[in-house]
Amino acid sequence: MAQAKKKTKKKAVIKSSAVEKAIASSLENLTMALESTEKAINERSAAAKKLTSESKRLSKKRATLSKRKKSAKVKLTKTPDAANRKALKDIEKEIAEVTKQITKSTPVKQENASELTTLKASYRQASAYVKGIQQADKVLAKPKKKRRKKRVVKA
Repeated sequence: MAQAKKKTKKKAVIKSSAVEKAIASSLENLTMALESTEKAINERSAAAKKLTSESKRLSKKRATLSKRKKSAKVKLTKTPDAANRKALKDIEKEIAEVTKQITKSTPVKQENASELTTLKASYRQASAYVKGIQQADKVLAKPKKKRRKKRVVKA
């Protein structure tokens, strides 16, 4: 039994225009990625600033409330009346509220910080690639040096 040979299609050799087009689109994608990463870093940095100021504000508020609570306890021990008890309870409620807000904002702040660090790493990588490509383009754009023909020494 004779087996029939399978016909295999030859892969077409890529043309220079297709290579140039692929290189151009890759460069365009890289620069677009660099720009979008830069925008994302700016937005995340602004959000990080807001979150940092918010957490500082809340921690200061909690510190002042704890001082106020301490003084309210001292007042309550000196004169145990309903007004002092109510003031202490109000301060404790406010402290609980602030602590709740702090616990809500902490994971958001941490997630934002981790995302920001990965974005910065990606930005450094993309900018290094762009710089390398620009340096290579400069080298490739230089005209070729012409070589002199060696003189033939007459004997």
